[in-house]
Amino acid sequence: MLVPVPWSPPGVELAAWRAALAEDVVDLLARLAQAEAAIATTPEDRPLAEEIAWPGMRIYEVPRATVLPVLAAAAADGFDQAAVIAGDAPDVPGMILGKLLRPLESKAVAVAPGGPGGGVFGVATSLPAPGWLADHDLDGATAQLLRRTAPAPGDVTSTPPWRRLRGPADLATLDVALEGWDNTRALLGG
Repeated sequence: MLVPVPWSPPGVELAAWRAALAEDVVDLLARLAQAEAAIATTPEDRPLAEEIAWPGMRIYEVPRATVLPVLAAAAADGFDQAAVIAGDAPDVPGMILGKLLRPLESKAVAVAPGGPGGGVFGVATSLPAPGWLADHDLDGATAQLLRRTAPAPGDVTSTPPWRRLRGPADLATLDVALEGWDNTRALLGG
């Protein structure tokens, strides 16, 4: 999901930074063998979604950048599981996504915390989404917040966190040894 990105490194234009972050996430997702990638966007971000989408990739236009409209769009397309991932985590390893989906065999909802900056990196569920799942954006959601409306706290499980690039301090956490994140790396100077 394309999420707001309120900052960029010195000397990097904000729109280019946001596009690089999102494109790196899309590139990773598009290469996963066991998943079908799509981009969720609000109407105002549709041009960015079209710019970074791979040929034939679905683009879900949702009224607001929150979880439930994205899950509803995926359910309407016939998917039986979906994960909503933040578009500002360019160096996320594919195994983190697998760990987000794996618990759905026994849990209703899985949540990956967003690291030190707060929020969540992603939310996954079987479709249709449980009726008790409250709608949240990825910046304000937490596993604890999602558990509040669950019939039992164990219905929502936490998976390993992955930090998002939500501020300048997060730049130091980028793992240069991880493959991918080519667009972000290029903007940072190599």
